[in-house]
Parts: sequence; C-alpha cells; structure tokens
Amino acid sequence: MIYLVYGASGSGKSAFAEKLLAEFPDCKKYYIATMMARKDDADAQKKIARHKTLRAGKGFITIEQPLDVGEIEDKHELQKECGLPGRKTSALLECMSNLCANEMFSCRSCEDGIQKSENEVCRKILLDIKKLSSVFQNLVIVTNNVFDDGLKYDEATQKYIRALGKINCELAAISDKVYEVVVGIPLELK
Repeated sequence: MIYLVYGASGSGKSAFAEKLLAEFPDCKKYYIATMMARKDDADAQKKIARHKTLRAGKGFITIEQPLDVGEIEDKHELQKECGLPGRKTSALLECMSNLCANEMFSCRSCEDGIQKSENEVCRKILLDIKKLSSVFQNLVIVTNNVFDDGLKYDEATQKYIRALGKINCELAAISDKVYEVVVGIPLELK
C-alpha cells in the first residue's frame, strides 16, 4: 500500500508518518532520507541531525538517498531481503519536496549545468516511486504544501513548485490512503 502524508512546514507530518510506519506490525522498517546538505549549509545540517535524533531508537534502518530512489533496491540488496516469501517490509520516504529539488537542481541530474524540465522530473520520480512500491509492502511518502504563500518567485523556483504540484497530484491518485496534517492533526482525505 502507498500512504501519502501532506502538510505545511512544521505541521507535524513527519511525526505522523513515523508513527504510521511504526504501527505496521511485524515488519522491517526503512527510513529513506532524501535531504542533501552541502557542508556549508548549517541549517540543513541541523535539520538532518534533528530528524536523526527524532527517529533514533524507533527501529528504522536509514537509507540516505537524495537522488535516484528507484535504485535503492539494487544499491541496498533489498530484493534479496524484501523478495523472500513471508518477509514484510515497509518504508518511509522523507520527503518528496527535497527529492524533487534534488532531482531538478542537482549537478548529478543535469547535463551541461541545465536543470531538468518539470516533466522530466515528474516522470523520473513517479517511475522511481512505482519501483519502490513494488519492493515494499507499505510505502509512506511525506510531501510538502509549498503552494499557499502567494509570493512571486523566479522562473526556476516556479518550475520546481509546478513539478512538485504535479508529483503530489499523481501520488495522491496512486496512493491507497492520503492524509493532510494540520497543526499536528492528521486528516484522512482518501
């Protein structure tokens, strides 16, 4: 099953997603961390450290994968582990907004310094998610609401926002359950 957890920054969506993952009975639990921080980005480093502290002791196996999440199966030999009859595995992907930005703007994802188009990023990420959902019995995906501030941004940021919006819509369509978390309260939308 695919679970989509959506909400604004600081809404409690990550805590809810972790709780949801922790409640899946008798299964190995993976935490797919997508945040990529440069060495000089102290804020991102603090956020990563905070998330590591929050998930410590919860039994999650962390996979740091800021790009190409569809390659996790091969890279971490999950096929052997997850493909065994009766083996239950679940994963939390934290979070789609980071993954989208990484795929769109990372030097690894672009040729000649040109970012990928919105459609390329959407296709790639959705294909990668389909691969992940075939590996894990349960896949919980956290994504952000970055659409409500009403501000005007430069063209590159607008492309990113449009791409994330398309990805969120597609994820909601293929998800078995969709939650929006508002002030720490999860609301089941689907």
